[in-house]
Amino acid sequence: MKEGPDIARIAALIGDPARANMLTALMSGKALTVSELASEAGVTLQTASAHLSKLDAGGLLRPRKQGRHKYFSIASDDVAQVLEALMGLAAGAGHLRRRTGPKDAALRKARVCYNHLAGDKGTQLFDSILAQGHLVIEGDTLKLTASGHRFASDMGIDLASLEKGKSTLCRECLDWSERRSHLAGSLGRAFLSRFEELGWVTRDQGSRAVIFSAAGETRFDQLFGR
Repeated sequence: MKEGPDIARIAALIGDPARANMLTALMSGKALTVSELASEAGVTLQTASAHLSKLDAGGLLRPRKQGRHKYFSIASDDVAQVLEALMGLAAGAGHLRRRTGPKDAALRKARVCYNHLAGDKGTQLFDSILAQGHLVIEGDTLKLTASGHRFASDMGIDLASLEKGKSTLCRECLDWSERRSHLAGSLGRAFLSRFEELGWVTRDQGSRAVIFSAAGETRFDQLFGR
């Protein structure tokens, strides 16, 4: 078939190992410099710049210049959603990178997946609000119930603003380490932001890990206990 979207071009952009490592690093939700992304990919600055130009031209990245530095981030929620799905698919098929380190356990416990909470704590949140009837699954979609609206509002989340936005409110994302769903969409993003505002969690600056304070984990487990 010669008509329609050229998925081969996008797949080829993502499929290069160096570019895949760069995109995975950007799933932290942070904008990174060329040198930071070169380090993530294990390539020279010149090679990294060439890769980033291709990703930018392909619509996968959003470049921004600030002072002497140029920063790159994921272009949109749509791009992040595709990358999330690919990460889940790779994990489900057993295609995991074997490089582990001291932060591996922390990443599996709680980490950022673009802009929402993933890992064990992410699936705990999803399972809990589903079990409490705050979310229901209807076919292939998630719906926030009346009790879910009250619960989110009581948490200090501005649902009215979220519902006016262009992003999907609630969406399942397959967690690569847990092999179960966590909550994505604008509500997933809002929950993580709220946990940060409350001081329950902080983001590790050197990785995608999300670190719970002792008090924050206690309060989280009270609200989202299994």
